[in-house]
Amino acid sequence: MVRVEFFAGAAMLPHLPALARLRIAVFRDWPYLYDGSLENEQSYLASFAACPRAGLALAFDGTAAVGCSSCLPLADEDDNIRAPFLAHGWDVGKFFYFGESVLLPQYRGQGVGVAFFRAREAHARATSDCDFATFCAVQRPADHPLRPAGAVPLDSFWRKRGFVPYPDLACTMRWQQVDSDEKVTNRLAFWLKSLTGAPPP
Repeated sequence: MVRVEFFAGAAMLPHLPALARLRIAVFRDWPYLYDGSLENEQSYLASFAACPRAGLALAFDGTAAVGCSSCLPLADEDDNIRAPFLAHGWDVGKFFYFGESVLLPQYRGQGVGVAFFRAREAHARATSDCDFATFCAVQRPADHPLRPAGAVPLDSFWRKRGFVPYPDLACTMRWQQVDSDEKVTNRLAFWLKSLTGAPPP
């Protein structure tokens, strides 16, 4: 049976290699198409580990990590992720950023994703006075050549968690993709949820 545990601060450090491995494995598939390596992950892991209010939810099957989900205050995120909020004149201190949520395919559909969101929201409420949780998701055209037949977006799952899409609030990120020899610039649009009942911006 899969169990979810949450780690924060220094307690995350022993689990960062598992985070890197899972990101590489899961993000290689649709829709991220990330051609990752442990070397590529080092900068990301270093900045994440340096944030004192970061949190990491891990799903375990026995002692094996099979999924993970991260979060940290938006104020502590990279410039390109904060930039769309600043451009709208919003206080980034009011937002808690939910990073990746990755789970090996054979463990999906068992409530782990719901547990990831629940754990991150609890951490955000406990460690900050943020009014909102936010995350971003990559945008892919419907006719993308690598889109699997029958691919279903996660929009309905995110809506059930209380998140609302903000398609005009977006950032860009560059990463090596399985379908390109060069890094590709991708657009990622944000979703928001009120954590305190505060009205959306």
